[in-house]
Amino acid sequence: MKMSSETRRAVSVILFYSALLFCLLGFASRIKMEFHGRVQISTDFFVAAAVFGAFGLVFLLMSLGKKA
Repeated sequence: MKMSSETRRAVSVILFYSALLFCLLGFASRIKMEFHGRVQISTDFFVAAAVFGAFGLVFLLMSLGKKA
């Protein structure tokens, strides 16, 4: 399946904003750590944010490299 350059940029923007959302959720659960299970939840949110950010960066670099 071929994706145009504009589609790749749109996907990268969506992934970056998803990463920002998960990072903010991780910070919020880190602040509310009265329940000890939230430490694991906040770590999972930070990992998900890193994964979404990495995928967003990959899609952005792919969209800048070649014009389809």
